[in-house]
Amino acid sequence: QVQLSESGGGSVQVGGSLRLSCVITVDSARKITMGWFRQTPGKKPVGVAHIDSDGTTDYADSVKGRFTISRDNEKNTVHLQMSNLNLDDTGMYYCAAEADIPTIATMRHLRLSAVDFGSRGQGTQVSVFS
Repeated sequence: QVQLSESGGGSVQVGGSLRLSCVITVDSARKITMGWFRQTPGKKPVGVAHIDSDGTTDYADSVKGRFTISRDNEKNTVHLQMSNLNLDDTGMYYCAAEADIPTIATMRHLRLSAVDFGSRGQGTQVSVFS
């Protein structure tokens, strides 16, 4: 069983930065790919950033160069550092995990993203204003 808990959302002006954190609790040690996806009312959820247990990362084109995902396997924590935020980054951000996808390569091969992962947290709101 996997449990996730996010923190770090908030309101920020365009061009500002926020750091999201996610603590994962698992009942057994295994390779788990984790990621963040964004949900905005009236739009399809979008996978934003992903990282596997080896540290390989994957980003949506819209956030490349602005967002950085990192992982501390000893602390079972994943962070999403978001910089140069714009209005389109507004939304509810969910941390997600999938034990059946051990690597980013597998995720890409299956054409999946954090939106498809089997476990997710309660979400944290990010609001960017002009």
